[in-house]
Amino acid sequence: MTTPAAQAVTTAELAPARYAPLLDTVRVAVLADGADTPWQATREPSGLTVLAVHAPGAQVEVRLTLPLGDAAGYWHPGADWRRTPVADWEGRAATGLVNGLAAGCLHDHAGATLLTFATADPVRETGLRYGVSEENDSYVVHLHLAPADRTHRLLFAPRAPSVAAALRPLRAWYTERTAAMPVPDAARLPLWCTWYAYNQRVSAAEVEKQARLAAGLGFGAVVLDDGWQRHGSGRGYAGVGDWRPDPAKFPDLTAHVAAVRATGLRYLAWTAPLLLGPGADCHADWAPYATRPAGVPGAHVLDPRRPEVRAHVVDTCVRLVRDHGFDGLKLDFLDEAAVYAHDGGPDVGTALIGLLTDLRTALEAVRPELLLELRQPYVGPAMAEFGNLLRSFDCPGDTTANRIRTLDTALLAAGGAVHSDPLLWDPAAPVETAARNLIGALHAVPQVSVRLDTLPADHLAALRFWLAQWRHLRPQLLDGTVEPGRPDEQYTLVESVADGIRVVDVHTERTVALDLAAHRETVLVNGSAADRVVVEVRGGPVEAEMEVHGPDGRMIGRIRRTLAPGLHGVRVPRTGLARIRGVR
Repeated sequence: MTTPAAQAVTTAELAPARYAPLLDTVRVAVLADGADTPWQATREPSGLTVLAVHAPGAQVEVRLTLPLGDAAGYWHPGADWRRTPVADWEGRAATGLVNGLAAGCLHDHAGATLLTFATADPVRETGLRYGVSEENDSYVVHLHLAPADRTHRLLFAPRAPSVAAALRPLRAWYTERTAAMPVPDAARLPLWCTWYAYNQRVSAAEVEKQARLAAGLGFGAVVLDDGWQRHGSGRGYAGVGDWRPDPAKFPDLTAHVAAVRATGLRYLAWTAPLLLGPGADCHADWAPYATRPAGVPGAHVLDPRRPEVRAHVVDTCVRLVRDHGFDGLKLDFLDEAAVYAHDGGPDVGTALIGLLTDLRTALEAVRPELLLELRQPYVGPAMAEFGNLLRSFDCPGDTTANRIRTLDTALLAAGGAVHSDPLLWDPAAPVETAARNLIGALHAVPQVSVRLDTLPADHLAALRFWLAQWRHLRPQLLDGTVEPGRPDEQYTLVESVADGIRVVDVHTERTVALDLAAHRETVLVNGSAADRVVVEVRGGPVEAEMEVHGPDGRMIGRIRRTLAPGLHGVRVPRTGLARIRGVR
């Protein structure tokens, strides 16, 4: 006896389907409106397998199953902290343009992949069920694809030694097919943000003071976050919608923007253009187009499927940039548009593509080197066309979340520069706290949101040192080949390599393989709580030169040491750094 899909607790209760081998140990069944339907699988020169299903107008379900084997973890773009296998009665996801990509990767205890897949269309809404089938001792993924006139395609990567390695051909596939926004150099420089430093208690004088200090530290841009607009007080959004400056905080916003830009910094303004609060002057005009409450307090959401809404959002954003001289915008809460998904109306993602296409075109006509910041979860491959700063979701003071979320985003980013959530730390804490925040954001463009004029001298020295190190190592950290290891281990040892330089950052006490003949220089970053890093020398013995710095950049020492094959403890202070070169 089978159970209707809507009532089935586990996938084993569903009506049976005809499975066939797909690749490796993965088997697939495809149904259109509940009936088995034909499909085709082809192998691309890149090594990807493309599964194609042509069933115009039908609800399509693709079922994947494989033996459980030595499965240890399941990564997907919305995994956040749940990275180990769950039961199939628990695993659920709803994805789309602003809710992350329908993709996943099952791996074993060695980190090698067992299944890696993604939908070719990153825009349309897709539902997923996934997890361990207790009845069948297998791992299953079921994808529910909305009706479409065109052929549905799923991409599968062959087995690889790591999740990052398996996802690289998928990222390349999207990159080749995405007209990504140009990325000005300012998008690839550290950014200072007002949010955690001031929250909504922001003012022109305070921002200008911080901007002058930020320019001297090597920042490239500033974000004026929530609080600059009228009714921008209180932790809610009942007053948003007009997007006019608060005259008490910014009596002359245009002159203020010019003053910040005169420091050499680019300047972005925060806006949430789909939110509408009852306190806005324009509320009566636009309330009929915002029928659903937002997931944030006090506001409703404008429906982007309405052409009037799309035109209004474009006009509002262009006015803000053109009239005040901003270099771009931080576009917040676009994911709130998902409240209109699955209501029987047009596809929300498709409507947002139209809105964002018009918005980019109109803004680039005003600012050719436009900066647009997007935030998780709307940082998937399709969004690279509409934003060039892809930021981690909010995680104030959480260095682990910043590390994990930025690395997750980079795994499938088809363009843009991945940014951390703004770094926040206690100025009364030890200097190691400041350094640890910067180390946690090492593989992304660091955003910072502390009051620079109130930092103790050692914190300021640490900030200056780590920003300088980051700029020096940017080719490795942003553009190199990055291997973060197992997602379920929270990326506690991350390696990035480019141009003969290898950067390895450890965040717990891990052993680092060291082959000085393979790289011109190895940079060890100690993000752990220990005052040493254990290395395993391969080859040798080798003569090595080491330059060790503390968390605030102070030189601890330069030494020359012969390293025999095997394990060695290298004395690197916690949140410090060592450069190691072989002597030839």
